Amino acid sequence: MKQYIVDAFTDKLFGGNQAAVCVLDKWLSDELMQNIAKENNFSETAFSVKEGDLYHLRWVTPAAEIDFCGHATLGTAFVLFSFYEKDAVKIT
Repeated sequence: MKQYIVDAFTDKLFGGNQAAVCVLDKWLSDELMQNIAKENNFSETAFSVKEGDLYHLRWVTPAAEIDFCGHATLGTAFVLFSFYEKDAVKIT
């Protein structure tokens, strides 16, 4: 697993909304993702798995999994475009 720390909604170091982004080969157990989110202690940690041509996302806070997180989604897109899909025009 690779983990990245991203700052969304800013162009300044240590600004914006911070989130952890974990890019996985396969889904981890719910318990392990929850423990990673607790250890990170950010408002949200995003977990992403590529299945076929699609990337799937899950968002976990230190307390529970949540339905959606905007800044962690944008942070995940930044990580995927920057390190995994450098030639992509769009990611789904």
